[in-house]
Amino acid sequence: MLHFLLSPILSEGQVIILASLIAFLLTFLMLKRPFPFLPRDHGRAYAINGALSKGKLRGVGLVLTAAYAVISVLILHSTVEYLIYCVLIILIMLSGYFDDAAETPWSDYKKGFIDLVISIATMVTFLMNDSPEIHILSRSITLPAPVYFILGIILIWTAINVTNCSDGVDGLCGTITICVILSYALIFKDSIREYAGYSCVMAAVIGAYLLFNTSPSSMLMGDAGSRTFGFFIALLAMKSGHPLSFLILSLVFIIDGGLGLVKVFLLRFLKIAIFKNTRFPLHDQLRKVNGWSDTQVVVRLTIIQILLAVAFYFFFV
Repeated sequence: MLHFLLSPILSEGQVIILASLIAFLLTFLMLKRPFPFLPRDHGRAYAINGALSKGKLRGVGLVLTAAYAVISVLILHSTVEYLIYCVLIILIMLSGYFDDAAETPWSDYKKGFIDLVISIATMVTFLMNDSPEIHILSRSITLPAPVYFILGIILIWTAINVTNCSDGVDGLCGTITICVILSYALIFKDSIREYAGYSCVMAAVIGAYLLFNTSPSSMLMGDAGSRTFGFFIALLAMKSGHPLSFLILSLVFIIDGGLGLVKVFLLRFLKIAIFKNTRFPLHDQLRKVNGWSDTQVVVRLTIIQILLAVAFYFFFV
């Protein structure tokens, strides 16, 4: 909206910087005076230091998503396709928020069904506006639309859930998400175009949140935030034309949260037990068994994610 007023007097980069600064400030002010209806965390007995979260504001991902959606649509260039994605971002956030606010956590099957519906809507929108062409190293392959449709659903569902599972250490999920989305914005800026600007706004929103979420935190994003971040990362991976880049650029999320999902799936449905002596998410193993502090977990995993992004750029782009 305002993009049409700002573009004649500011460059595209300046508009993105302005939008990011406003998003940071808006998010900070909204978190400084949080909404009174936000739920409180009940503590998680199964998680390392889970009891320390009891009583903290939870579900502030609602605030983060609201700030992001308002600023990205109001200031940056928005297409009809993006507006649909923005609605879907809000829906995936709400699915997490209502779970955060529920007295009894939603079942995995209920959340999985919601993820499936939103993934299908996303892929229908994507294939109506984008090519099913993917890039692997120097090669380009155009997949049949039904094949890309199914693989895209798998990618979105995976991204939502591995990111969600990694949200258990103050500052971890937010910091790694910033690394991932800015990696896409820098490495694939030519192919994702306006989504590089959206990434900067999202990073600014998360940055404001981290002011309150670094250890020891005063509030938690909850599923409302982590599920939204996972969806956004999947969207960037597909818009980049390099969806397989997700395997490297989100590798910390995949190892930290994804291996736990594999462990649970194999045990629940195939009665196959793997990683018997390893706790998941992996950050619990690092804290409980290896004795890492919360700060060490965040800093060390962030460094690994940055190195992965640098390696991806030099070896695969």
